[in-house]
Amino acid sequence: MQRRLEREWELSIGPDTVRLFILKAKALSAAVNEDYADGAEHEVELDGDAHANHHHDGLAEESTENLTEEELRELIADLNVDEAAELVALAWIGRGDYDASEWSDALAAARERADRRTAKYLLGMPQLADWLEEGLEALGA
Repeated sequence: MQRRLEREWELSIGPDTVRLFILKAKALSAAVNEDYADGAEHEVELDGDAHANHHHDGLAEESTENLTEEELRELIADLNVDEAAELVALAWIGRGDYDASEWSDALAAARERADRRTAKYLLGMPQLADWLEEGLEALGA
């Protein structure tokens, strides 16, 4: 009979909080993917005469995306050092950099890279929502 492995981790960030990050990251990703699917990669090609007549402040088109990104940045910034490190470690486990059994190693590495740019680092991950989700699943949280 196999003995079930004891958990080597205890999260100070609640799984529900991580799920909120996942929802925000999915909303942000959906807004970006929707733009690309529509062919609006925020690039406008204009000939020489039309350039002077093009008036656009960009606020109406980008307000939803920016609001979601800003909300996610603020949520990450509000985390304490331990919670931020755990969020990074969860993303790494979900991405496959570490196995769930290597939680303490992933957490130690995340604490070593801890700085004030955690939000920028996490938002730079193209599949953040998926990786956080997979990280939670790997830990059984």
